[in-house]
Amino acid sequence: MNLTSRKLGQWIGGAFVILLVLVMLTPVFYMIMMSFRTGEEIAADPLGLPSGLFLGNYANTLASMDYVRSVINSIGITLSVTVLVAFVGSLAAYPLARNTTALGRAFIMLVALGLATPAFVTITPIYVIFRELGLLDSYIGIILAFTALNLPLAVFFYVGFIGAVPRELEEAAKLDNCNDFQIFWYVIRPLLGPATATLSLFVMLMVWNDFTYPLLLLTDPDKFTVMISVYRFVGNHNIEPDLLFPAAVLGSLPLLIIFIIFQRRIVAGVTAGAVK
Repeated sequence: MNLTSRKLGQWIGGAFVILLVLVMLTPVFYMIMMSFRTGEEIAADPLGLPSGLFLGNYANTLASMDYVRSVINSIGITLSVTVLVAFVGSLAAYPLARNTTALGRAFIMLVALGLATPAFVTITPIYVIFRELGLLDSYIGIILAFTALNLPLAVFFYVGFIGAVPRELEEAAKLDNCNDFQIFWYVIRPLLGPATATLSLFVMLMVWNDFTYPLLLLTDPDKFTVMISVYRFVGNHNIEPDLLFPAAVLGSLPLLIIFIIFQRRIVAGVTAGAVK
């Protein structure tokens, strides 16, 4: 292949990637544009461009939803779940990664089955168990539910990563009289930064955007997450687009800000995991 053909292939590949990104971002652009239009304008021309930046929709939305409290609830729940999933998942994955027996491999496959279990299958068991334990309508309950749902992913993720860590590091720590937990905490855990960064990205997206479990387990409006607050603008028989679109933008904004702030660490973690 000559240089001209190679450059042409790169241009075509780059154009295809840009087109794919634009297609994926089209719903986001539409949501943002509609948030600056009045309800009458959206009803008259649903696909039209905004005639101006009408900020009254955002003022009305903020007045209709407890935005600050719902954002604080979502941030607290998301961060708590992410920390618990990373800690418990890595702690459980360490012995599984080092257990090469048939029983250990069978247990790993059993954990992997949790990834294939549809979320709606676990709704009823979790609700019944939490009702009996008195964990409904509580922060602890929703955090434990999300942690349990994401643990199979974390364990399966960490097992593969820990399996690539040389055993010589652990043997050297044992010579220094370290027990198993000390080996995990001081030797293995610091090496899991790239894996944790990648895992945290998926967990945060899942928890922040989840609607079913907060709707099922929370009934106190003061404990609602952002997604529940946004859904309140969807009625049984009608939808108020001039309130729904700004609410959707406001609901996505905090997570976007978090990713912008930590984008370098997230990208560095993903890249380091790929290089490893």
